[in-house]
Amino acid sequence: MNDLRMKKDRALMDILRMMAPGTSLREGLENILRAKTGGLVVLGDNEEILDITDGGFKINSEYSPSYVYELAKMDGAIILSSDLRRIVSANVQLIPDSSIATFETGTRHRTAHRVARQTGTVTVAISQRRNVITVYKDDIKYVLRDSSIILARANQALQTLEKYVAVLDRVVSNLNLLEFQDLATLFDVITAIQRTEMVMRIVTEIERYICELGNEGRLINMQLNELIRNVERDGVFLIRDYCQSDIDFNEVYKQIQAMSSEEFLSLEAIAKVLGYNGVPLVDTLISPRGYRMLNKIPRIPSNVIDNLIKHFKELKAIMEASYEELDNVEGIGEARAKAIKNGLRRLREQVMLDKQL
Repeated sequence: MNDLRMKKDRALMDILRMMAPGTSLREGLENILRAKTGGLVVLGDNEEILDITDGGFKINSEYSPSYVYELAKMDGAIILSSDLRRIVSANVQLIPDSSIATFETGTRHRTAHRVARQTGTVTVAISQRRNVITVYKDDIKYVLRDSSIILARANQALQTLEKYVAVLDRVVSNLNLLEFQDLATLFDVITAIQRTEMVMRIVTEIERYICELGNEGRLINMQLNELIRNVERDGVFLIRDYCQSDIDFNEVYKQIQAMSSEEFLSLEAIAKVLGYNGVPLVDTLISPRGYRMLNKIPRIPSNVIDNLIKHFKELKAIMEASYEELDNVEGIGEARAKAIKNGLRRLREQVMLDKQL
């Protein structure tokens, strides 16, 4: 899920997985934290790192949380191998480029930040006075927090997500009814896309908490999967149904994800990305191509759905087509034509029933 959801977020998620509770790396870092000795740990031994190191001594032994804890009692940095399986050296002085800008104040944290920015390697600073573990990579800075704090925030985010999913369900149910009546407006469509993106932004935040919780995040993950099911998939089909035909729907999705929090609250801004610039949202009636509804019918391959939409252009035309007209489309025989007609009829009946309830 969320494979397009911003490069920086993915980099942070990778870091959080690497040092989640239950991993031997996290155990070693927390041993140093509890001992209040402070420490500087570099997670990589590539050429760029070795070029800015001085002094210290080679260890070249298998990684162990207790070894790291003992070695941190010395002043210098500890260098781990890139696969985190070996302790390469300890008591090392790091000499990054002093011209690299940093907003940190303490010597240990300034060094860690500069090393991370200069080499792109994950660097961990463990504060002796403030009792926190800070992780740096490129321009990312992240403070690791106690599991109980993360768990409380994750549960709070799940409650928020539940409310947003309930609102999205109402918006989509209303759009479903309007689509079958061919009365959907641009306002209805853009509202559904906006609400889907709101849900997915909360999901991204919860996934970060799950990564940070490690093996303690299993229950949160199960609750998340139960709540969102096909939300993102349906959101992409929604964009594909309504974006202008000369625009790639994947590009539209990327642009919506890249919008700032302020931008994506503007329905006009989202409409512009879909190719509707300066169009009155409430007064513009618009018909779906049918990707979202057709994908709800079981056992209809995606290439058959593509052929259907290429032939009929809109969902309304597909619904009004006879068995013979459907049969003429490549990949659709008599049995599949019946399955499509019956499937759309059942969907329509379900939508009408939901509206009455």
